[in-house]
Amino acid sequence: MPKRRLDTLLAERGLFESRSRAAAAVMAGDVRLGGHGERALKPGQMVTDDAEVSVAQPPPFVSRGGVKLRNALDELGVDVSGRRCLDVGASTGGFTDCLLKRGAAEVVALDVAYGELHLSVRDDPRVTVLERTNARALRAEQLPWAPDLVVADVSFISLRKVLPAVIGAAASSFDCLAMVKPQFELGRERVGRSGVVHGGDDRREALVTVAGFAREELGCAVLGFASSGLPGPAGNRESFVWLAEAGREPAVKDLESAARTVEP
Repeated sequence: MPKRRLDTLLAERGLFESRSRAAAAVMAGDVRLGGHGERALKPGQMVTDDAEVSVAQPPPFVSRGGVKLRNALDELGVDVSGRRCLDVGASTGGFTDCLLKRGAAEVVALDVAYGELHLSVRDDPRVTVLERTNARALRAEQLPWAPDLVVADVSFISLRKVLPAVIGAAASSFDCLAMVKPQFELGRERVGRSGVVHGGDDRREALVTVAGFAREELGCAVLGFASSGLPGPAGNRESFVWLAEAGREPAVKDLESAARTVEP
């Protein structure tokens, strides 16, 4: 019997609206195979056309990024309700979707690309779409208002290149949850051939480096760290750093010790 990719089969059966959504569910552990309910291994796993599959539950957000942000918001106790938010690196809109479902008043979904934002997020009246915009060169006047909550998920660039402009456009009192991807914060010699940073010490260094930059160069208070709870597409472990305006307490004094709570 012919075989096909699992994510393709899931989309063709109508269990997910797209192959990317199906792949995200597989990676999140929400897809089971066979009568014994064995967890699917990967989106590209080859299965027969009549394979028995089950989905644990519908995906809570338009991408698995929403789950990562939800985990961080819960762990850090950051309230979203009624806030004006900026989502830097919105892509499909997982972070934006999470913010909306947590009660955000308005969200600017910013991305350097075009046409990636999920239609359900794009059509929400609370969302302002700002595409083809490089966050590194963001100016406050490009935003309809100064955001008091910033979330960031950027790739192929260090957060240290993005945060100066983003923080500069934020309100005088703000929270920023930036997801640190160690493979983009460390030198190439520290990253494996697969693009994965395997060492806990290296991942912790990436966290401390970003947090230290925000504190020393941008004057931010560092309030804590939180794990995303899910690996990145290639298997990298990603964590959030929580930043705020200078003087906010209780601020983290020892970044290294605080980072060990998520990267021991």
